[in-house]
Amino acid sequence: MRKINLKNIVWKEGKYYVSWNLNTGVSSFGDTKKEAIEALQEALELYFEDVSPSKITKVERLNIVPLIFNNA
Repeated sequence: MRKINLKNIVWKEGKYYVSWNLNTGVSSFGDTKKEAIEALQEALELYFEDVSPSKITKVERLNIVPLIFNNA
């Protein structure tokens, strides 16, 4: 079994925690951070049943950069 290094982020949105994998775009959620990450793990396992790990996007250096967007 091959190990794959994936980058994930988790944030609180309303009363739920959202987990998102930056390499694949797969996301999930839960009532707690732990539940959100566990749900993401399950979603990724299902995702990789159909998609080869060689198809993932490589994310090397993650920076969170604020951006102010003006909407007309």
